Formats: sequence, C-alpha cells, structure tokens
Amino acid sequence: MTTSWGWIGPYFIVIALAILVGPFLATLPLFTHTFIRPLGMNAAQAVRFVADGICLLMIWFAASRAKRDLLDNGKGQTFLRAILFPSAFLVIVLMASRAYDAHGIPVLGPPKQPLYNWLVTGGLIGSATWLTFAWVRHVDALTRAFAGRPRRRPVEDEAVQEDEADTRLAAEPAESTPARATSTVVLRNTGSMPAMLGRYQVVKELGRGAMGVVYLGKDPTIQRFVAIKTMRLDDIDKEEELKEFRDRFFREAESTGRLSHPNIVTVYDAGEQEGLAYIAMEYLEGTLLSCYCQKSTLVPAKQALQIVATVADALDYAHSQGVIHRDVKPPNIMILKQRLVKVMDFGIAKMASASKTQSSMIVGTPRYMSPEQATGKDVDGRSDVFSLGIVLFELLTGERPFDAENMPALVMRIAKAPHAPLLKYRRDLPTRVQSILDRALQKEIQNRYRHASDMAQDLRDVFQVMPR
Repeated sequence: MTTSWGWIGPYFIVIALAILVGPFLATLPLFTHTFIRPLGMNAAQAVRFVADGICLLMIWFAASRAKRDLLDNGKGQTFLRAILFPSAFLVIVLMASRAYDAHGIPVLGPPKQPLYNWLVTGGLIGSATWLTFAWVRHVDALTRAFAGRPRRRPVEDEAVQEDEADTRLAAEPAESTPARATSTVVLRNTGSMPAMLGRYQVVKELGRGAMGVVYLGKDPTIQRFVAIKTMRLDDIDKEEELKEFRDRFFREAESTGRLSHPNIVTVYDAGEQEGLAYIAMEYLEGTLLSCYCQKSTLVPAKQALQIVATVADALDYAHSQGVIHRDVKPPNIMILKQRLVKVMDFGIAKMASASKTQSSMIVGTPRYMSPEQATGKDVDGRSDVFSLGIVLFELLTGERPFDAENMPALVMRIAKAPHAPLLKYRRDLPTRVQSILDRALQKEIQNRYRHASDMAQDLRDVFQVMPR
C-alpha cells in the first residue's frame, strides 16, 4: 500500500503565505503606525511574530501528519518515519533562533547571556543527536529500500488449505465472486464418507475446512437439512491428549449450542461416532461476506456499516454468554438471500486448535487476529472487536489494514504497526467512521471498545444520518 502525499500541499501553501504575506503586511503604514500597548510592540512586529509562529507550527504539524500516514513497511517508509520528528525539531530550532535575532531583539531586547546561547546550543545538539540515533537505528531499513526488490511471495501462498468450504456451509457461490483465501488451522481427515452420523443421514460431502470434512446431513425425524462438521479423533495418539481434547470439544460445542440469536448460526447437536467427533448445525444458503471485500464488488458504505453493526450485536450477545468467537473474518459471515446476516463458527477455532499434533495441524494466516491472539496471549471479547475492525476496513475499502510479505512480518505488523488510515481510501465517508475504526483497532486491549454493542451503536449513529 502506497502513501498519498496530496495532503502536504496545504501545509506548504500556508508556510509560503506566512513567509510572503507576513513581511508584506509589516511594511504597510497601517501596521507600522499602530502600537499594541498590551504587547509592547507595534502591529508590524506582531505580524512578523505571528507569521514566524505559523511557519514553525506548520512544520511540526506536517511532520506529525506524515508520520501518521507513513506505513511501517520495514524499508524506506520506516526510515522516514524515524527521522521525521528529529529533522523537524532541528529545523524549528534553527528557524526560531534566526527569527528571534531578526524580530525579537528589537522588541524584547538582547537575550540574556549565556542562557540564550545554552538553550540554542542545547536544542541544536539535542535534535542533531536525536536525528543521528534515529538514522543509525533504522539504517538497515534504508539499505533494504535501495536493495534489489525480491519477488513478492504473498502470505496466502504459505497457507496449505483454504477453509472456504467449511465456513460457507454450502453456499452457492458458483456464480459469486470467489473470496480471498484466509486459512486457519486445518486438520487431516481421511476415510470414506459415513452413511450416518448419530441420527443424521449423510447426504454428501460439502467440503473440507478448519475442523475437517463438512457434510450435508438430514435429520429424518423432522426432515431438516443440517451442515455437519467433523474432526477425526484417531489422529490424536496420546490418551491424555485425546481425553483433554474430547472434553474441550464437547464443552465448546455445549457453550456454542446455548447461543440463540437471529444472526448466529444455530448449533443443533454434537456427538462422537467411530473415532469421529461431529457438530450438526444450521444449513445456510447465501453469499460469504468475503465476496464483497474486493474493490470490484464493494457494497454501499451505509450497507457495509449496517452489516458490521449487526455482526457486532451478535458478537456482543455471544460474549454475554461467555462465548468468544476467536475467528471473526469475512468467510465466517454470510449474507442470506433475505439480506439476513449470519455469523458462523463460534468456538470452531478453539476446537480445531485443541489437538496440537505436528502431523494433523497446519497453522494458516492470522490475517484477522488481534495483537494478543497473534502473540499467543489470553483473549476476551475485545479480541473479536479488533478482528471485526479489520473486517470493517476491508468491507469499506477492498484493502487490508495490515499486510506483509511473510507470516512473521504480518504478526509483527498486527502487534506493533499502525493500521492504514481509512479516509485515505474513502474520503467520502464521515470522519466518525475513522474514529470508530481507530478505537476498534487499538493495540492495547483496554483502549478498545469494552463491549461490541458499543461499536454497533456508534456505527448505527453514523449510518442513520448518512444519505440514502
């Protein structure tokens, strides 16, 4: 993602106007003959002070804006971000010293020596030292910027298998735009398709995803179709690990089965049969949200805010029941034909990661993880809020707020680097949307929305006043 520098024009214009207009106004008789008693100077001298002050402020504000817009890409932009403030401070010290010599001495008198010299010298040495350290610490980033650019290997290429079939629960999208691959934990599942799983008739295989194989099943008692997600227990060799996983699996299935919300996929049943653990849940037909996260297929901004607000309400309900999703991303959100939003796979990420054997687990791309989740720390509902902020950004822009060339770099960006500014891509959006996103994507968990419902309310406050 590149940085647009169009914003810098107004800063230069203001600085140029201050440099040109200030001295011109100071020569006009109206200013030279007007004395301002409270300030102890005439208007011409006051105009020069104001013009100099505007120049210094604009330099600092421009440096602050540039640092905020530059992305920490580990190369040239990282180097520029590091030297911006010390460079701006050095320029300000030099300009302030010259301005005082030119305009301050006639008004305020000669500076007190040697205090003035110590202040100026200290400012110059301090800023120069700051600049030198910033330069030395980030010279490797500058070196990489001028080095030969290697062939880009997208993070997605490192993912072994996509969980799209799992998360969409047999949606139609033969005619839909294919969603981006965003893999998570994938487990092997070998063997033939069973004829029955518990009381459900297995109709066909729908795909393979985060837990294993996903089947279309039918409850013959009430003639209801279900999606059945399975995981093989015989992949777990150690008896202790098998018992621990089985306990966790059914505990998570029970907690997610308690969720009853119109925007959450319903879990009907869970069981175990011949070394195969399974969960039967609501069978859906619709379009994955990931199909609307590309620039060519973006939905209107107001509709995007409504979708995310609905998801936030569903997450808030789950959090109130003690259930954390842990895998909020576009492929886990479906838009049904009636425009009903459904959030899928609550607890699936935790279930799928319960068996941590080298032969059965492949770790995919943590593109939608929160900083604490990506670094292996404890999570709560605010982790889902962070992930939902990423979804909001992608749904509005077709871009990702965090991107990198490899997995470790992506984790580092999620944990440390600031997200890309939303209004850089969507200048038509109200500025409050940027504020909502900034709060959702705070690195420190205590600075985010405490409840997902608070984010939902802020989003509704925005889209309710947006034009149709």
